[in-house]
Amino acid sequence: MSDAEKHNAEMKALQKAQREKIAEAGDPARGLVLVHTGDGKGKSSSAFGVVIRALGWGQSVGVVQFIKGTWVTGEKQFFDKLGGVTWATMGEGFTWDTQDRDRDIAAAEAAFAKARTMMESGDFDLVVLDEVNIALRYDYLTPEAVIAGLDARHPRSGVILTGRDAPQALCDYADLVSEMREVKHPYQAGIKAQRGIDF
Repeated sequence: MSDAEKHNAEMKALQKAQREKIAEAGDPARGLVLVHTGDGKGKSSSAFGVVIRALGWGQSVGVVQFIKGTWVTGEKQFFDKLGGVTWATMGEGFTWDTQDRDRDIAAAEAAFAKARTMMESGDFDLVVLDEVNIALRYDYLTPEAVIAGLDARHPRSGVILTGRDAPQALCDYADLVSEMREVKHPYQAGIKAQRGIDF
C-alpha cells in the first residue's frame, strides 16, 4: 500500500469514528456551563470570542463583570458600538484598590444578584460572569451560592465563568473546563499592560 493509500484509509477510518461519535451525542436541552480558569492570559478573551460566536448566530448575550469596575476595556467599547450585548460592570476594581473587604463582598453579592436575574430571566442564550472566580477566590461569594444560581438558570441559558483559581466544586459542576497556562508574560520583563492586547 502506498503512503497516499495508507493516508486515505486512515482518514476514512477517522471520519467513520467521528461520525459515529456525533451520531451518539445528544442535545442536553439546556445551556452549558463553561469555566475558563488558570494563571495564563486569555480567560476573558476566550469568553468574549464565544460571545462573538453567539452573536453571529443571532443569540442574545448578557455580561456581568465582577472586578474590572470603571476600567475602560477594548471589548466593552467594541460591544457598545456593535450592540446586542446587555452589559453590567458591577465590580469596583481590583481588591488591592478598594482595600475594604465588606465593600468588596457587597459589590460581589450585587453583581451575582444581577447575574442571577439574567440567568433566570429566559432572555439570554449566553451569560458571561467575567472574573467571578476572583470573587470566589477571596471568599466574597461561596461556590455553593454560585452553583445554586447556576442550578436556577433558565434552560435556555449557557454560562461562562472566568477568572483564575476556579474552585474545584465549580469545575466539577461545569460541562467544560479550560485552563490557561502561563508560559511567558511581558509583565515579568517589566512591560506594562498594552491597550488592545491586555485591555
